Amino acid sequence: MAAPAELALPDLAATAALAGRLAGLLRGGDVIGLSGPLGIGKSELARAVIRTCAGAPIEVPSPTFTLIQDYPLPGLLIRHVDLYRIGQPDELIELGLDQPASDEAWLVEWPEQGGAVLSADRLDIELGSGAHEQARRARITAGPTWQSRLPALLDG
Repeated sequence: MAAPAELALPDLAATAALAGRLAGLLRGGDVIGLSGPLGIGKSELARAVIRTCAGAPIEVPSPTFTLIQDYPLPGLLIRHVDLYRIGQPDELIELGLDQPASDEAWLVEWPEQGGAVLSADRLDIELGSGAHEQARRARITAGPTWQSRLPALLDG
């Protein structure tokens, strides 16, 4: 795995643009880990990706209590997963979250809760605070299947 890339997101528009690029690169079998502190924008980033893939401003509730929200879109099922309340990584297997199917892409908040059960070959985006209230920084780590797509994700 290559060294993480740092990406400055100076405002909400830059974060939305990252989500748009990510949506355009998403394909079946992908796992995207979204990490960072509470309230940093993990769910908002996931919502923007899902809405871009749907091509419409659909309702995208937080999966905090349901754990999984499914979005069946033409050619791709997007699963928005929140692992914040998972106690043990083995609970993922009970939920059927051992590996995405070839027609599924997962957006996983709190991937660190999944331990070794979640695929290590994934794209991880760790969000952190930026220089001001709406600014963020993204630390992006790409597994092998994301190496060829990473330049398109980073070039905004």
